[in-house]
Amino acid sequence: MQTVITGARGFVGPHLAAHLEACGDSVVALDRRGPVSFDVTEPESVRTALEHARPDAVYHLAALSHVGDSWNAPARSFRVNAEGTLNVLRACTDLGISRVLVVGSAEEYGRVDPADLPLHEDAPLRPVTPYGASKVAADFLALQSFLGDGLGAIRTRPFNHTGPGQEPTFLVPALASRIARAELEGAKEIPVGSLDAVRDLTDVRDVVRAYRLLVEHGEPGEVYNVCSGRGVAVSEIAAGLLERAEHQIRLVVDPELVRPVEVPRLIGDNRRLRAATGWEQEHELATTLADVLDAARRDLR
Repeated sequence: MQTVITGARGFVGPHLAAHLEACGDSVVALDRRGPVSFDVTEPESVRTALEHARPDAVYHLAALSHVGDSWNAPARSFRVNAEGTLNVLRACTDLGISRVLVVGSAEEYGRVDPADLPLHEDAPLRPVTPYGASKVAADFLALQSFLGDGLGAIRTRPFNHTGPGQEPTFLVPALASRIARAELEGAKEIPVGSLDAVRDLTDVRDVVRAYRLLVEHGEPGEVYNVCSGRGVAVSEIAAGLLERAEHQIRLVVDPELVRPVEVPRLIGDNRRLRAATGWEQEHELATTLADVLDAARRDLR
């Protein structure tokens, strides 16, 4: 299968490219920082790149993905995440590309009642962050492209995911990077944000398997949660990393690291994904945390 990945040099892109190539697919990597000129906010740039690649399927990953940063630049988040998705969808429709996987986010669900957990795909969308709102817009643009244009768009709402290669601005690699530096410098404590939040955390290598399975077996127009179906508290994640530290390290809550609005619990229902594709989680959380901490140590040393 001839495939295109937008946002191919982000965190997920290299993992997805490696998985697609291992499955025998041909991959064209598009990214603003890549050798091929590509800017998701410029319609002509998007159309020219896709017209040249002529893919059977597009994996649309390109986005500003840091939730906290979206508070500082909401207009830019909307332009890249929503308008950029519109540009990709329009180009795919015009060029007759048969499959487009649009990557949304569990942040679309926003603040939820604990009684509604785990969240299924028909749950209300009530985003509380600019990032979440931009992803709701992208999600609905993909749905409109299917309903109005007949585009084979498949929508996903991945919950939190991590793994080697993720920037240390995100929770797990941020903690791992602080631990690795504390090991190197002999520090006895590291700063953290809120430890109370509960998240549904999946290994990125399992997430990209789900993406390819959905391109093969997903129903156009449908939306799928990509998640483990289990919740883990940030305190448990931190404890799992600290267990692997070379010396004892204490956590100190830093108010500067606490988000202005925090969704307290976010856990997904993955039954629709599993029914459509047979997907199962392969990487245990302990393995993922160990791999991220090892990557952080390599980056420092």
